Amino acid sequence: MDINNLGVAMALLGAASAALLAGIGSAIGVGMSGEAAAGVVTEDPGKFGKVLVLQLLPGTQGIYGLLIAFITLSNIGILGGSSDVSFAQGVMYFFACLPMGLVGLWSARRQAMASVASIGLVAKRPDQFGKAMIFPAMVETYAVLALLVSLLAVSNISKIAI
Repeated sequence: MDINNLGVAMALLGAASAALLAGIGSAIGVGMSGEAAAGVVTEDPGKFGKVLVLQLLPGTQGIYGLLIAFITLSNIGILGGSSDVSFAQGVMYFFACLPMGLVGLWSARRQAMASVASIGLVAKRPDQFGKAMIFPAMVETYAVLALLVSLLAVSNISKIAI
């Protein structure tokens, strides 16, 4: 097998890493916060809307990872076009996808912890929902930064002459 044929494989590994790692983090995060939300709704069904928003916040990392994966698949020709990707480009795609995958995995889990605490706050003080939103939203900042790094890197690899 020609080493240049491994370029697509490396890029696919990067795309899969972004989607899988961020998706795993989001699944864990939404599950953790969903457990807390269900407990609150058991006691007061009227708080469903507020705790649902807090539960869904850790799910955004999975969406971001999927976005990076789709852009990568599009750029390397898997979703249409030519899949002429050198080994060096494939390695670059792999490393370009890692920020979203790794930060997505970690931040979704940490965001879930903040969401669980915020759900507890809303359970006791529903009038503090706005403040409760800020705590998990601060963790989201780092997922957005990782998205930006991966997006800029993945979008510009094809412009690099190798």
